Amino acid sequence: MASSSELTDLVMEQLTGFGLVLARSMFGGVGFFHHNLMFALIAYDELYFKTDDQNRGQFESENLQPFCYESKGGKRSVMSYHQAPDRVRCRGNADLGPIRLCRSPARR
Repeated sequence: MASSSELTDLVMEQLTGFGLVLARSMFGGVGFFHHNLMFALIAYDELYFKTDDQNRGQFESENLQPFCYESKGGKRSVMSYHQAPDRVRCRGNADLGPIRLCRSPARR
């Protein structure tokens, strides 16, 4: 698995042509922003895309898991981000459809 910095570089490379995208370090990971809205994140060396009721089913149909974390008190929280499909992380011929899907929930 790629390190967070390698994965960040790959994601930024894949997003060429999407307009201004910023990668910001946060909470030990990286958030990706387009028009000041976060649409993707890297946590624990895994890429996740923003999901909502309108696109979540497409991620769940591929058995892509939601981003979860455990607080210091032991409470498990599930966030509205799901793992990115492996096909997004291919250099050159990546499937950018899931990236387009995750920008809309960030706007809603």
